[in-house]
Amino acid sequence: MASQEPTDYYELLQISPNADPETVHRVYRLLAQQLHPDNAGTGNADRFRAINEAYTVLSDPEKRAQYDVTYHQVRRDRWRLASKSFENEDAAVAGNDFALEQMIRMTVLEVLYTRRRMEPRDPGLFDLDLESLIGRPREHLEFTLWYLTQKRFIQRGDNSRLTITAEGVDRLEQSFKETLHRRRLKAAGIPSTPATG
Repeated sequence: MASQEPTDYYELLQISPNADPETVHRVYRLLAQQLHPDNAGTGNADRFRAINEAYTVLSDPEKRAQYDVTYHQVRRDRWRLASKSFENEDAAVAGNDFALEQMIRMTVLEVLYTRRRMEPRDPGLFDLDLESLIGRPREHLEFTLWYLTQKRFIQRGDNSRLTITAEGVDRLEQSFKETLHRRRLKAAGIPSTPATG
């Protein structure tokens, strides 16, 4: 039976693994106030319980030291596994890193598009949520997120959540139309080169 990866408490609190105890306490207090179930506007009982658990561990020096040993080992293992995963996926996209990156970009846009449509009042996702939905470690999404942000297809809000922009929606829908057109041409036995004249 495979062991389950521990929860990333640093990500839950949106702090660095090097954060000092004062920062841990200050950030926790802000998040706890925002996410407390009694807060009608932004309360979230599940996230509140999660940040409480994270704070309980990270605010206790002994528990934090024990957690950090596992945390850093998991991060090292994730890099190794992700590198192998990317090598294996090259075959799926004919060894083309560009094609793999484009596929990941479209996947990120699809996830954020779906989130915005399903949750219009809360359209953002934290990096951790995106990582688990896409199945890619955050470390390997950095380039993708940088590119999509620079192109203004996605943006990061004040609360560090990622959301798709109108430009991102347009790009995703255009990509869908292009893919659908190529599929129809292929099904009809027509080469998908642009028509001339």
